[in-house]
Amino acid sequence: MVSRTEGAPETRCDASELDVSGKSHGKGYTGTEGYTGTDMEKETSGEYQAKESFRTDIGKGTWLYAGYHLATTIATPAAYAYLPFAFAGLGWGPGMVALVMGIAVTWYASVLLSSLHEWNGVRYVRYRDVATSISGKWAGYSVVAFQQIASLGNNITLGIVAGVSMKALNQSFNPGSSITLQEFIIIFGSIQLVLSQFPTIHDLRLLNMICTICTMGFAITATVLSVYAGYNRAPGSDPVSYTVLGDPTAKAFGIFAALGTVAFAFGDTILPEIQATLREPIKGNMYKSVALCYSVISAGYLMVTIAGYWAFGNAVDPYLPLSFVGPTWAVRMSEFFALLQIVGCYQIYCRPTYEVAEDYLMDQSKSPMSLRNVLARFAVTTTYCAILTLIGCAMPFFGAFLALCGAIGFTPLDFIMPLYLYNKVHKQKMNKGVWVTHWALIVLYTLVGIVAAIGAVYFIIQFANDFSFFADI
Repeated sequence: MVSRTEGAPETRCDASELDVSGKSHGKGYTGTEGYTGTDMEKETSGEYQAKESFRTDIGKGTWLYAGYHLATTIATPAAYAYLPFAFAGLGWGPGMVALVMGIAVTWYASVLLSSLHEWNGVRYVRYRDVATSISGKWAGYSVVAFQQIASLGNNITLGIVAGVSMKALNQSFNPGSSITLQEFIIIFGSIQLVLSQFPTIHDLRLLNMICTICTMGFAITATVLSVYAGYNRAPGSDPVSYTVLGDPTAKAFGIFAALGTVAFAFGDTILPEIQATLREPIKGNMYKSVALCYSVISAGYLMVTIAGYWAFGNAVDPYLPLSFVGPTWAVRMSEFFALLQIVGCYQIYCRPTYEVAEDYLMDQSKSPMSLRNVLARFAVTTTYCAILTLIGCAMPFFGAFLALCGAIGFTPLDFIMPLYLYNKVHKQKMNKGVWVTHWALIVLYTLVGIVAAIGAVYFIIQFANDFSFFADI
């Protein structure tokens, strides 16, 4: 329910003034009787109240489950299995700086965003509502736009990577199999369509717990296989090189795209939506969830990236498991861990898009499992999965998509918006040095997002010239 928090401004309403009976208020509902906040705050609060009667997972989860959701969202092998390849475009020094800064800044930004969940006494359950309440409608619309870019771009990439993993596993068990990459992408899309019928993130909490275990399992097996490959190179093979390859133009665009790949590795565009699942105390529980998540991903990212780049250097495959030459059973295990984790990650990222469509198509006065709403959900999810599966089958250039998604989807929401919103709320009482540091990071990662997008587009064009549509790569 909507609640007042300690220290909240007296102009806000408390829970006794809110109609949370479960009835739909309809479109255009802008507040409750006795609400004395601004018009913009009324509108945001009204969106929350209408949504509360429909979203059934509010305030039910523990910090452990929220940690699993976050870890599943961020630490997908589809993201950090590409980090050694990003290092191939950056080199050891710049690569380590970009990776460590990414861990530190996004961990810090996640804590800041978590602290804004009830910044004015109203509990906001969506990122766009937090942004709207602090900085107006333009901020809310921006969050929605970036969430959709991240959702679509991320899940196109996940579908392709899942297809690659499934194909690799199939070839391992059945050499010479004629099943194509596109067929595996379609199989994965069909699995996601089934899982998409679960109404909320909380309904998938056990799956995401398994996915978190798979994240750790992949990190361990990938690290061990990389070290094995490094110490068991074929006799007469060339020494591993860490030189950044290419002419000046290729190097420059390679650096740009690599920065986007690093940004993609920290993708988390729905932290407030995950925080909304938590029971009281909300902030304290979320801080523990963030700490759990980043403890897992910090260790995993550093292990996999350092071991993978050390073992293969600039010859590393964009998707690290395709470089492994270790025991067959271990390679299969790494692919299995990656595939299962990707299944859960896809489900986290599709939810913002589903929610936008469901706001218009579902009857919020009825149960999420009513026949009308079940059919509406099926129509929305079928359309989403079909379109993304088709795009993935047609353009399986996953490395370039990954960098583009990181540049224009994740960078604004993970590195920039939390710092901006926190500065907006606390400007009057912030230490000047902290305020300036936040703005310096905002400017820095805005520039990173711009150049990363340029690099990603450059490589998408290059790949499109090298491969035909629906290429079975």
